[in-house]
Formats: sequence, structure tokens, C-alpha cells
Amino acid sequence: MNSHYVLLDEDGPLARCVPGFVPRAAQQEMAAAVAEAIDREDMLIVEAGTGTGKTFAYLMPALESGKRVIISTGTRHLQDQLFNQDLPVVRNALEIPVQAALLKGRANYLCQHRLEVTVAEGQYRSKQQLHDLELIRVWAGRTHSGDIAGLGEVSEDSALWPRVTSTVENCLGQECGHYQECYVVKARRAAMEADVVVINHHLLFADMLLREEGFGELLPGVDVIIIDEAHQLPDVASRFFGITVSSHQLQELVHDTRAEHLREAGDMADLPEAAQRLEGVIQKSRLAMGRGDRRAPWMEISENREVMEALLELQTLLAELVDWLTLAAERGKGLDSCRQRGKALAERLDLLLEMPAGEYVRWFESRRRSFRLNLTPLDVAPGFSRSLETLPDTWVFTSATLAVSSSFSHFASRLGLEAARTLKLDSPFDYQNNALVYMPAGMPEPGDRHYTRAVVDHARYILEASKGRAFLLFTSHAALQEAAALLEDSIDYPLLVQGTGPRSDLLAKFRKLGNAVLLGTSSFWEGVDVRGSALSCVIIDKLPFASPGDPVLQARIDAMRSQGKNPFIEYQLPSAVIALKQGVGRLIRDIDDRGVLVLCDPRLRSKSYGRVFLDSLPDMRLTQVIDDVHEFYAGVGFTVTQSLDMEHTL
Repeated sequence: MNSHYVLLDEDGPLARCVPGFVPRAAQQEMAAAVAEAIDREDMLIVEAGTGTGKTFAYLMPALESGKRVIISTGTRHLQDQLFNQDLPVVRNALEIPVQAALLKGRANYLCQHRLEVTVAEGQYRSKQQLHDLELIRVWAGRTHSGDIAGLGEVSEDSALWPRVTSTVENCLGQECGHYQECYVVKARRAAMEADVVVINHHLLFADMLLREEGFGELLPGVDVIIIDEAHQLPDVASRFFGITVSSHQLQELVHDTRAEHLREAGDMADLPEAAQRLEGVIQKSRLAMGRGDRRAPWMEISENREVMEALLELQTLLAELVDWLTLAAERGKGLDSCRQRGKALAERLDLLLEMPAGEYVRWFESRRRSFRLNLTPLDVAPGFSRSLETLPDTWVFTSATLAVSSSFSHFASRLGLEAARTLKLDSPFDYQNNALVYMPAGMPEPGDRHYTRAVVDHARYILEASKGRAFLLFTSHAALQEAAALLEDSIDYPLLVQGTGPRSDLLAKFRKLGNAVLLGTSSFWEGVDVRGSALSCVIIDKLPFASPGDPVLQARIDAMRSQGKNPFIEYQLPSAVIALKQGVGRLIRDIDDRGVLVLCDPRLRSKSYGRVFLDSLPDMRLTQVIDDVHEFYAGVGFTVTQSLDMEHTL
């Protein structure tokens, strides 16, 4: 394969449009591989280390091909960046009149019908909600796209957004009086006419499942599908190929039934009474599940008579509400939509209560005021492979974290992509000189009750050297809260803790302060980009193995053992390696970034599998000497000569 892509040369079109553009061998190699995959209608998996410039590496050949392309990303933020920043640059560089469209999920677009319903209800829990609604009403009169990201004055966490946006369940479709000017419909129409469409993984699977039923809108006619942040794909697939009934879905049905009853059938007193009875048993079901947050196998429900009685009553009262909605449906489009939603929820609840596990695992999770009942496939590869049979042949899967010790077998097997070509490209950043891995000696075992205190004790010394400017990443909320309590009033730097505000606000404060210490769990391990000196240290408390008590993981482990496989080596270990690579990736985000990575978990030295983790990370110097950390931050040139004590015991 030709690994040189001339359009990314120093005198190529991108160099003429991007100030300071420097050719990168890894970027050219990836672009050449993507171009070849498109030309051959092939399937390609690429790990492109941080700094490769993978976005331009797939955009250039994709746009140059002249084919119809869908690009799927992991988050709305990445969608916006790709559509508003990267795509225009490449389009201008190539001077190709490519028509591009951005398409998000329904929850990102204002729904005029639901805005009308919310205004008519006049029920607001706070002055803030009333204030937010007024801002939304004014904005609704001037927005062209209806994309709620365009109204920055209202927080993305506002309780008003779910009330004025739609879901698949509560959308009235063509029966809606606002259908012709519907923002979701407009966005989908634009996507259908575009050459390049930027979506996210959730939309991809939603359309993929509709296509299986003969109703897919986006995917027909597409030539190339590019998946960015592809490491997220197996987990997203698990959610979409499964079934869920949540208290939130049921409460929304109750709420909308009442609202539409007032609008369309105020004389039918039995309807709101049926909704009220259902609401009561929703709360009863949650209370029966006990206090605290839980995530547990179905067995804990099936063996609890109080919970099962409540869920059976829930099943009965949901069916009764559907019966009343069937009688009321002819009164109006809103009530008919509620009937359809209620019927779909009832069918899913019947499956959850009656379906034997088989190739699925049944489980539940409960939070302070809510619960979810889930049916999740143990293996998404068969379903994903079936979908691929009716889709384009050209797929590109890329991320900075797909390989484990240079092998793609874990990612490929989870999606049934064993026949795909693979390419691993290391980061061009100078990790040897710009980064240091510190693995503190003398740490207790991770299961020790004093473990988090030991992490914090080491962190205090390191934070003195780094002058704050650090992320402390934890594998559990309990450890995060304990560490926050221990660090409060004991360090001289601003302390930011996940949960005390929206993630975007915490990151903005972190960047602005320049010397802050941020404590986070899973949502801060990936998708966070802080460049420059504000982030110069990442401290990770434990290797991110999934909780052994997780019901889905436990079911997968049992299934793999029954097939004669080794679930730890084939599933748990590679999953943890990829998660660790994501956390490590927060440290060096640009060519001039410098920083120390602190890996506290002693299993990296004491267990043989520790070498698998270290071999999967960028080539960085390793030390157990705290003085090396101080010298690194002082800018003293030194060579780490200490050989880490790798005990290699199981």
C-alpha cells in the first residue's frame, strides 16, 4: 500500500489553507489507507494516536472521492467541531462544492408542539424555569435551525429542555400541526440531500434499526461510513440492540397524558384517574427496590416478592391506561401519540417480565428517585454483522484507543469485524522528553480500605511539584467523594469536583484558573481536551477494570466460561486497557504539552498483566522516585535509569 498522500504534503492544498501546517507521516499514512479503503470498498480499522490529525486524514480522501459519506462521532461537541470547523477547512482547501449537513438527535431540537403544551400548562417548579421558558419562547421566534445549542443563555441542564423537545415516543409525526416547519424534519431533509452528513453513534444505530424494519431514512444511498471515536461503538450497540423500560419513560407518559387530556378530552375523567393510578405504582415500584443506587441482576428482583408484586401491578395499570388512551385516541393527535407510546412500553415491559434470558441478560438499576429495567444482548456482533449485510461495503473505524498491545482482536471481535484491515499509528508527540510516568512505591492493594487515603497522600506531594494543574481520575464515585473530603482545605489550589456543576462549566473554570485540581470519574476519562500548561498532571487511582458486580459483565463472564474461553484475558483485561488509554490521553494534547502521568495501582508491577497495560501506552519514561517528578517540573534534564520492580506474579 502507498503510505504517502500528496494532498497532505507541505505544498498541498491543506498547507495553503492552514497556517502553520506541518506534514505528518502518520497522518499521510492514515489518509492513504482511507483512500485505498474507499477505492476498494473495503473495511478498515485505524488506531491513530493523539496528535496524528486523524480528522483531516479521513476528511481529505472522503471529500476527494466524490462519494456520499456519513461521518459518525461520539458526542454532540465533536459533531459541532467537525461540522463547523474541520469540514469547512477541507472543503475550501480542495475547492470542492460539497454539500454538508449536521444532524443530531431529536432532543437537540426545539419542538413547537411541546413548547405550546408547556406554555399552556403553566406549571413551573421554580422562578428559574419560568425565566428559562421566557428565553426559549423569544428564541423560538428567531431561530432557523431550532438547535438548542444556539441558545447559550439557557443551561444545557435546564429542566425545561426535556419539556420543549421531543423523543421518538412522544413525537406526533406527520399528524403534528407543525410538521411542515418541524426542525427535526428540516434537518433530516437537509441530510437526505447532502453529500456529507455528520451524525452521532446513537443516530447511526437508530437509523440502522429502522432500516432493518424497512424504514431507515439516512443510510440508503450512502457509499462510505466513517466512525470516529469508534471505541464507544460496542457499548452504544449494546444499548440499541437491547430493551429498556424506565420510570422516566413511564412518568413522561403520565405527564403527557394529563397535558393532552386537558387539551383534547377534558370531559373524560377516567383518563387522568388511570394516569394517576399508574403514577402511584411507579413510585411504589421504586420504593420496593430499596434505598440507595443499585445495579444488579434480575435475580434480585425475581426473588423479592414485594418488588415483583409492584411490577406486576405496574404491568396491569399500564395496560389499563393504554385501554383508556385507545378510547380517547380519536379525540386528538396528542392522545393518539400517547396511546402508541403506552402500547410500545407495555409490549417492552411484557418482554422484560416474561422473556427467558437466553442470549440476553436481564438486569435493573435504581437511583434515588428512578429505576430502569433492562434486557441487554450478551453479544452485539451477530446483530451488527446482520446490519452490515444491507449497508455500504466501505467502513472506516478510527479512534486513539482501539488496540491492546498492538492487537485489534478485542475491538474487532466485539463487532464481528475480524475480516477488516487494521492499521496502528503511534502519536507523533515526543512522549520520551515531554512526559514522565510516576508509579509510587509502597502503595497498598486496591482493595485495602485505606487505599484512597494513600492515593491522596501521594497526590499532595505531586501537586506541590506540579503547582496544581492536575486531573485526579477515579474509577468510582465513592473514591472521588472520599478524596474530595480529604483534599478540601488541605491544598493551596482551587479544587473542582465532578457533580458540583455541569462538566462544561467545570472545564471552563479549570482552563481559566490555570492552577486548579479537578476530581472526576468516568465522564472525565475521555472526550476532554485541555491544551497547554493548565493541565500538566494526570493522577489515576486504579486500573479501570469494570466492577465485577456489574450484572451485564457477570453474565458475559459466565457465558464466555461456558464456551471454554478465558473472560479475564479475552474481555476484562482488554476493556480495561482501552479505558486506561483514554484516561492517559488527557495528559498530552498538543506538541508543546508537558506533564506527569501518575499510575497509583501497584498491580502494574505485581501482576503479570501489568505489562499489557504498560505496553499499550505511549513510549514514556517510568520512575518510582518522587525526586524525578520534581526535577521534571523544574525542567532539569535527566535520564531515568531505575529499573521498575516488575514482580510478574499472578
